[in-house]
Amino acid sequence: MARSYSHWSARYLLNRAREKSFRRQHPDFPWFTPQAIDFLQGYLLPTDAGLEFGSGRSTLWLARRTRSLTSVEHNPEWAEKVRSRIALANLQNVDLIYAPKLTGDQPDIAHSDYVAVTARFEPESLDFVVIDGIYRAHCALRSLPLLKQHAMLIIDNVNKALPSHSISPNSRSIEAGPDGEIWNEVWQQIEPWRSYWTSNGVADTAIFFKP
Repeated sequence: MARSYSHWSARYLLNRAREKSFRRQHPDFPWFTPQAIDFLQGYLLPTDAGLEFGSGRSTLWLARRTRSLTSVEHNPEWAEKVRSRIALANLQNVDLIYAPKLTGDQPDIAHSDYVAVTARFEPESLDFVVIDGIYRAHCALRSLPLLKQHAMLIIDNVNKALPSHSISPNSRSIEAGPDGEIWNEVWQQIEPWRSYWTSNGVADTAIFFKP
């Protein structure tokens, strides 16, 4: 499928340039929006325990600010790179789990090893969950019971999954609704939650707080 450039307006190109500049200036920051990063820097506690789907910059950044972090990664080469960075940083509070992506025409995502990592945790045992890897809808749905009261569900690129008024490319409109049945189940539960939805005009990061 050919890549579409229909969203390449002057406003988008300016936002994209600003995003690239921010990434260069902050090479150790997660690939969240700057607003979300600012918020999390002031909100995360050293006693927090979290689960992250999708490893990378955020893994080390979160681990340095919290008590414990379980990070799930589907790409074996990338998992080893992140594991090496964790060791180099001498971080002892990260459990990096490699769970491969399923193959086949009709994979049973709900019962994949990747999503099944959620079964390792007791209900209401986590202070935050980050959704930034594969199988996002299933991971989000399975993670909801694991969150404590007032805990955070952090969804990166949320504009591609949930309805909003975002100007970022490929965003779901209010009329279109959530992206599929599983995201619709998630949305039905978290729509009433207090939230902080942020955007840089390229992609959005939203933080939902479990009541």
